[in-house]
Amino acid sequence: MLSEDMPYAEAYASEMTLREMMEEYGSDVWNYAFFLTRSREQANDISQEVFLKAYKNVGKYRGQSSMKTWLLTITRNTAFSWSKNSFWRRFIPFGDQPVTVNAPSAEREALGNQYANRIWEMIMNLPDKNREVLVLDIQHGLSIAEMSDLLNIAQGTVKSRLARAREKVKQAIQKEERE
Repeated sequence: MLSEDMPYAEAYASEMTLREMMEEYGSDVWNYAFFLTRSREQANDISQEVFLKAYKNVGKYRGQSSMKTWLLTITRNTAFSWSKNSFWRRFIPFGDQPVTVNAPSAEREALGNQYANRIWEMIMNLPDKNREVLVLDIQHGLSIAEMSDLLNIAQGTVKSRLARAREKVKQAIQKEERE
């Protein structure tokens, strides 16, 4: 319930149900967790943990950033906490094998899917810092300022990482086209 002494963003967030939060931001959280961990199983587990943490702490949401940015920050912190656990560093789930996409029979669509998958493969092979800003830009559509807040780095650093990431992908594409 909205109250006069509670900021609007905080009041709005506190009225969101867990289901609404998951429906609106679930794919963003899962995709970001996947790009950070490169594991579908870990992304599933992290996503669930993120929404539970967010729902429990929704009263702490101050509205200084968008709800999406707040959730992606929780996702990032949760993923990094998971990666510090030695069990997860040694454990590679069977489901982590490369996924082949069964496209409809149209040759053009198949080639387009193959090309898109290859580009995402190139992105996934970037160094973590470069990959993270590129995924936040392409997949989640965050602004430079939002990425800066999320990653806790200067906007200039975000811009330079983004430029380096784009250049590395461009070079990889050009190299592959020459081969």
